[in-house]
Amino acid sequence: MILPGATIGMLGGGQLGRMFTVAAQTLGYRVIVLDPDPHSPAGRIADEHLQANFNDEKALQWLAQECAVITTEFENIPAATLRQLVEKVPVRPAAEAVEIAQNRIREKNFIRDIDLQTATFAVISHREEIEAGCQGVSFPAILKLAELGYDGKGQVVVDGPSAVKAAFKTLGELPCVLEEKIELDKEISVILARNSKGESRCFPVAENEHRDGILHKTIVPASINEALSTRAQQAAVSLADAMDYCGVLAVEFFISQQGELLVNEMAPRTHNSGHYTLDACITSQFEQQLRMLCDLPFGEIQLRSPAVMVNLLGDLWQVKDPAWEKLLEDPKVKLHLYGKHEARPGRKMGHFCYLSEDVDQAETLFTAL
Repeated sequence: MILPGATIGMLGGGQLGRMFTVAAQTLGYRVIVLDPDPHSPAGRIADEHLQANFNDEKALQWLAQECAVITTEFENIPAATLRQLVEKVPVRPAAEAVEIAQNRIREKNFIRDIDLQTATFAVISHREEIEAGCQGVSFPAILKLAELGYDGKGQVVVDGPSAVKAAFKTLGELPCVLEEKIELDKEISVILARNSKGESRCFPVAENEHRDGILHKTIVPASINEALSTRAQQAAVSLADAMDYCGVLAVEFFISQQGELLVNEMAPRTHNSGHYTLDACITSQFEQQLRMLCDLPFGEIQLRSPAVMVNLLGDLWQVKDPAWEKLLEDPKVKLHLYGKHEARPGRKMGHFCYLSEDVDQAETLFTAL
């Protein structure tokens, strides 16, 4: 075990790194954050902030020297950086798992290879592949960049081959996945933790609602039957086992109107849809992440209360500061702000959890802001 007093390295300094840092420091660990942003939310509260790029040799040498274990806040850390670090210090999750999640083509093929179902898709890496790709997919569909797209970015809805050609050009003619748009009933996600011995625990399944490609709210528990919930958790564990994963993993699913359970994507880290665990579970996803990194026992994941988590985007700040007094009048609200330097439209600035199953009241509180 890596016990309190040790130093943990975090690659990435956004809100996920910030909430991890709080969890780690609460348990008595030191945290060094590597992030080039001088206003990094995690860097501002870490014991040490290395303001450098993720391939900076001097910074990586310092991390390897000072840290007992190193983890990542987001999946776009260069795999070469992780491979370099693991020669000197444990890195969890491993570069191989992160590399799969960095590319939709690798990710979807990996999911299929372990006999899990995705939406029908085709790979389009060159203009010459458009015609064949369109023949294998029903329209409407979504053309998605294979790399670096998130929160709806790098995605275009298309209704036929000519639209695919135009969208492919708009996306820079970079490798893409053309994915059939399913008749959606629900979107759900599973947050799981897996330790170095191969043991896993899943948090309660969450139900998600997106607006403009960005998560708007998460409802826990999800309004699905127990059998479907178990299937989703088993699928998430299968993915983690296939990667010999260590850490916290998020897996997002589509449920079609025909009742199909389709894997959408996975994130080798803590996740926005798991923020409810901070207030509604005995152990948060961030403490659980720390426990997996340090070979500590699992924390209890029992849901203490139903919850609705609502994201707060920078759009709310564009005219005036949000009316926090209206939100905080309700004793069931737990507010989390991320300490970001600048509020921009679409940027995640914080969230609140409403510790109740009353989804309508949570939405009323959001509207009042």
